[in-house]
Amino acid sequence: MFEKTFELRYFEMNKHGMASAATMLTLLEETASDHCCEIGYGLFDLLKNKVGWVLLSGYLEIYRYPQHKEKITIKTWLSTYTEIKGIRENLVYDEKGQIIARGKGLWVFFDINKRRPTRIFKDIIERWSFTNEESVEGDVSKKIKPIDSEIHHKEFLVHRFDIDMNQHVNNIRYLHWVMESIPEEILDHYFLFSIDGRFISEAHLGETVLSFTEEGDEPNSFVHTIKVKGSNKVCATAKTVWRPL
Repeated sequence: MFEKTFELRYFEMNKHGMASAATMLTLLEETASDHCCEIGYGLFDLLKNKVGWVLLSGYLEIYRYPQHKEKITIKTWLSTYTEIKGIRENLVYDEKGQIIARGKGLWVFFDINKRRPTRIFKDIIERWSFTNEESVEGDVSKKIKPIDSEIHHKEFLVHRFDIDMNQHVNNIRYLHWVMESIPEEILDHYFLFSIDGRFISEAHLGETVLSFTEEGDEPNSFVHTIKVKGSNKVCATAKTVWRPL
């Protein structure tokens, strides 16, 4: 296992004085990035070889959001490998050692020029190794059916700052787009307890994307779809569950 400690900063807070959901995902990615560096295969080193890691799907449960200046520790490890992808597990602890979040993500090793998966370097697998221990139950490979609802939707233009080093829209940007289509009364009185997401196809610079949201089967749950305007291309789907503040 690899672990990293963070102190939450002012600009990472939301209007309720808690870390935002996007902040939590960003810190998970930062921890994964440092885990890459620890074995000598940092993301910028991989970029020189025109390869990198791309998130295919993920699930995150957050029981309590940290506050300003609070310190949290993230532990991460690999639980499963194939030739081209692996599942990364995450646990988030507060200063008292209590688990405040759990999550997992399915990551694929990606050829940036060819825009397709490629084999993970043997040396990476040997240096990381893996354990069968899971941080949270759930099948992150199960499909989430797209929706096309006009009940709640927003429209966004893909800008340059939306594109990451793998030359596509970063997964955290999709969370921003999903949050923008959530009804205001939910954002005012509830916190995001869980998000289950699937990344299906790439959105490109200059395209316009639509973020659709409709109510799910459970109370305070929603289903989401991000698609490219004027086409049938679905970029991402997700489910979220919200709990009272």
